[in-house]
Amino acid sequence: MRYIERAKKFRAKKRLGQNFLVDEKIIDKIIDTAEVCPDETVIEIGAGLGFVTEKLAQKAGKIIAIELDDDAVFELRKLPYPNIKVVQQDILKTDFSRLTERPVKVIANIPYYITSPILAHLLGEIDQVHWKNRELTKEIILMVQYEVAKRIIADEKSSAKEYGLLSILVNYRCETGFICKVPAGSFYPAPKVDSALVKLSVLKKPAVELNNPALFRKITQAAFGMRRKTIKNALVNKGFEPDKVINALKNAGIDPKKRGETLSINAFNNLSRSLKL
Repeated sequence: MRYIERAKKFRAKKRLGQNFLVDEKIIDKIIDTAEVCPDETVIEIGAGLGFVTEKLAQKAGKIIAIELDDDAVFELRKLPYPNIKVVQQDILKTDFSRLTERPVKVIANIPYYITSPILAHLLGEIDQVHWKNRELTKEIILMVQYEVAKRIIADEKSSAKEYGLLSILVNYRCETGFICKVPAGSFYPAPKVDSALVKLSVLKKPAVELNNPALFRKITQAAFGMRRKTIKNALVNKGFEPDKVINALKNAGIDPKKRGETLSINAFNNLSRSLKL
């Protein structure tokens, strides 16, 4: 039975953001991008009706399919593959170390309204130096809203609308890559927006070496929290002492009139090294 026909037999729940990927070409693209080997373990987040799951099961040694919905879990447990373990759980409450001791690849097709919280749960915040989920994750193949994909891969050269805290968090921890745009018609029910597939390869060491991760996070939150203000005014408005801000910007070689969305992750790092609380 074709994916679209199988999806139509299931009553999707709008409150859970359920839109099932039914485009076989895109499903195959996910499998190809993941490059799963027979000795690898894959954690699939939001396994849904198992369309990706069953193809992964033919490639990987073990699939841990995480799904919250009762009805979808019932369908997943019908799949005839002994290497699939179905876990009914909220991903935001999931500790990977309770599921596996081995590094894993993560494949996720998740409700778009919780993309940022899920990425933070997988990667940890910038000032969370030790984070179990990140330490067990090799890479993440993620289906997200197209506009969010642009935010994930953005840097200081991107549009101000795209570059922000999510960009900083993900690019601090990962090498990011845009795989392809996915039209709304690839899903059932079709969402109102297009999607995109991105690949996040988790770095063994962060992109920059931070002396004070908590201060770096506070500075970036201030910079992107007040986008219309200059970096100087944004920091002062968030409680940093004006004289210290001016001196730190000078020492870091940053024009006080620049806005936060024009600063690279390296520039923010230099600023955090120069600014003393």
